[in-house]
Amino acid sequence: MPAYAASILVIDDEPDLRTLYELTLLREGYRVETAGSVQEARQQLRVQQFDVVISDMRLPDGYGMEVLLYLREAQRRERCVVMTAYGSAENAVEALRAGAFDYLTKPVDLKQFRTVVASAVQGTGAVPAPGQPAANAGARLQEAEARVSADVDSPSASPVMRLLVGDSAAMRNVKQRIAKVARSMAPVLVRGESGTGKELVARALHDNSQRADGPMIAVNCSAIPENLLEAEFFGARKGSYTGASADREGFFQAAQGGTLFLDEIGDLPLAMQSKLLRAIQERSVRPLGPRRRKPWTCASSAPRTRISPPRCRQAIFARICTTA
Repeated sequence: MPAYAASILVIDDEPDLRTLYELTLLREGYRVETAGSVQEARQQLRVQQFDVVISDMRLPDGYGMEVLLYLREAQRRERCVVMTAYGSAENAVEALRAGAFDYLTKPVDLKQFRTVVASAVQGTGAVPAPGQPAANAGARLQEAEARVSADVDSPSASPVMRLLVGDSAAMRNVKQRIAKVARSMAPVLVRGESGTGKELVARALHDNSQRADGPMIAVNCSAIPENLLEAEFFGARKGSYTGASADREGFFQAAQGGTLFLDEIGDLPLAMQSKLLRAIQERSVRPLGPRRRKPWTCASSAPRTRISPPRCRQAIFARICTTA
């Protein structure tokens, strides 16, 4: 707990991540304000001073670098921590050279997040005003460059990512997209020929997300008997069908707080695809038996659906193609 209630501005365009960072800092005893764009951040900075500014590098109306440069040009006292996507080595180094206090690589590890923020609040190694370089600035930059290189080549945040072997431009692009998409709660379409590692990509998405501590449920849709599809996906209550001797949860409930990977969705009957589409759209399912639908998501815990490949009806294909 900090000795005084330091004030922090968090800038991120992802509402769920912004809320996560805000709650994490509030629990540490800080006063927190949030912004979702460069413009909102400038408005906050015009009317208030902060101890620390934490900004995502990419924002809808610009870059976190603009906020950093604004602070430096105005000779503001706020220390700035930037958050960069996995593999964004150039962005991290550029920000540090421009005067950022430190950087964090997304997906952000909350323990490291708290440590960096505490260090920034205390002023340890803070970047001085323009024209007054710190004695240890060169050492900090060399250390940061080494950390960035390590993040790109051997990410410690994701053991699963190391299983994606290769250092070509194409493989780096795949890893960067995984890290970027993992931040979102949107459904993701994973495409590829048999044996190319679609499930491995899904596991990497899960492992790099804020739901990494939750379950990862992989389902082979083509292996489920047609007469058991609804019970397997949505759950069933005791006595709802012959042989149902007890309540059972479906895949959506089992994946609560984690990731649901649906493989070979195109092999499902069209009628079942329609029911699956409704479950994804409404984020609720109705187990066999009761008439009321049961939510499978909430503000703090929600499964994400990974679906592959796109051999399915147009409506559900369009719905799961939020990210492809």
